[in-house]
Amino acid sequence: MRSIRKPSVIPGFGLSLGFAAFYASLIVFIPLAALFAKSFTLTWDEFWKTVLHPQAIASYKLSLGASFIGACINLVFGFIVAWVLVRYQFFGKKVVDALVDLPFALPTAVAGIALTTLYAPQGWIGQFLSPLGIKVAYAPLGVVVALTFIGLPFVVRTVQPVLEELEKEIEEAAASLGAGRWATFRRILFPALLPALLTGFALAFARAVGEYGSVVFISGNMPYKTEITPLLIVTKLEQYNYAGAAALAVVLLTFSFVLLLLINILQHWSSKRAGG
Repeated sequence: MRSIRKPSVIPGFGLSLGFAAFYASLIVFIPLAALFAKSFTLTWDEFWKTVLHPQAIASYKLSLGASFIGACINLVFGFIVAWVLVRYQFFGKKVVDALVDLPFALPTAVAGIALTTLYAPQGWIGQFLSPLGIKVAYAPLGVVVALTFIGLPFVVRTVQPVLEELEKEIEEAAASLGAGRWATFRRILFPALLPALLTGFALAFARAVGEYGSVVFISGNMPYKTEITPLLIVTKLEQYNYAGAAALAVVLLTFSFVLLLLINILQHWSSKRAGG
């Protein structure tokens, strides 16, 4: 007897799934597979010699370290900006809200030139920092400033919707039961915001690791000092060393994957803890 096939709950699910898988493969999986395949054209000795070269290690330290510091700064101040935009009404709020998205709309090269103009020793801000011995442009600190600038919207736009959905009645109930502001934030608000904060941190970090345009101008590009890994990759591409560039890209990609995996584990743990 011929079995009767049950209709799908979602019409066209099979076709939609197939199209989504094809599109994801074309845009994401195939290029990533090609990247790994190109790096595998090197022998193991050549691969490790490339990725563990002192110049490459110095670039890892700067790229990953500056990205982590920038993401941490955005984690704190991005939350504050999102809190102000959601909880307060003030003149020019819409302008501030629109300016948060400026790093998205602004070409990265333009952002790099603007930051360099501001923080150069003779720049509008740099001329006041130089007498204090604070060097921003053409120094590792400039890399942190650039990566902080481009990562801020990721934290704000991730946390902002969650804050908007939180009911103020819960905070008022906690206050009526005698809980202070810090206790209310620590026990009620923070657990609800933690997954969004971790997501914003991960997005800001991942975006900063691969940033090139806004950093290449303000960093100064001095090998072993202010040279970021994306610039080293571009240098190898200009030298037609495609396998070496792919090997360095695999290292950055691996770091990003590991970080995203850890963030997802923490998100799952925090959501399970909040639900329990």
